Amino acid sequence: MDNIKFYADLIDKELSELTFSNSPKSLYDPIDYILKIGGKRIRPYLVLLAAESFGGDYKKALGAALSVECFHNFTLMHDDIMDSANLRRGNETVHLKWDTNQSILSGDALLIYSYNLLQVYEPTIYKKLNNVLNNVALQVCEGQQLDLDFEHKSDVSFEDYINMIKLKTAVLVGAALKMGAIISEANDKDLINIYKFGVNLGIAFQLQDDYLDTFGNEELVGKSIGGDIIENKKTALFHLSLLNANKQQANDLIALFNNSSSENKVIITTKIFKETKADIKTLELVEDYTNLALQSINGLSISNESKQIFIDFSNSLLERKL
Repeated sequence: MDNIKFYADLIDKELSELTFSNSPKSLYDPIDYILKIGGKRIRPYLVLLAAESFGGDYKKALGAALSVECFHNFTLMHDDIMDSANLRRGNETVHLKWDTNQSILSGDALLIYSYNLLQVYEPTIYKKLNNVLNNVALQVCEGQQLDLDFEHKSDVSFEDYINMIKLKTAVLVGAALKMGAIISEANDKDLINIYKFGVNLGIAFQLQDDYLDTFGNEELVGKSIGGDIIENKKTALFHLSLLNANKQQANDLIALFNNSSSENKVIITTKIFKETKADIKTLELVEDYTNLALQSINGLSISNESKQIFIDFSNSLLERKL
């Protein structure tokens, strides 16, 4: 996986060389800040990887890769406000370092800039890339709104939850791959398959993230265990537990999530998750969605070597080695 570090270093270099207006500094300094506090750069990496896998020059995909990364960081700036988050990548969030109004406006500016970065492409390619970014931008907003709605709804199904994480998280992974493939003029069937790969892998990653928040190692996860439970987030574990719970377990679980200050909330909730085998079922679903993703890779008209790179990437991502 040496190409991941090569691409990540290249993307960091290109991001550092992006030029923004010097005035007003209060608008552009937050953008410069969030782009420079790091990140795994997975989405722009996938743009470059897809472009190269379909026979193109990864350098031609840099504009789209930077566009996707700028778009992703725009969503983070706004998400952090809605989630009242204090830290992003171990650093103070933009709305705390500056203020909420500046974070909103700087995020908006970064969104516009992400579209401007696509203007380097000739009209036919530009139109296709712009359509992909338009579609995913709207879907991400839909996913975020569903996530907000679910905080106040008691009748959210597991299917509803999967659709929400698909829109909020997974479609951008699929879009990144599709944009790289478009630049290398992949055929329609390959565009469909590479997008499906990204979406299913994105769902698998989020489901595993749900699992690790409760049952993971703090050093591996990079945050305190049980945070989702404390914040009353009804993740895959919650939904799968309800599906398999007896009446008492279901009532206890719902009561725990209706009482944010319940003593020993994390311990009791975790116990119910294990009793209902929600932990095992979540990992089974991670495997199921990963297999769906890999099935799409098998259908691509790319070299076996390139297919293996995607397989290795999937394994490294889910093993948290990236």
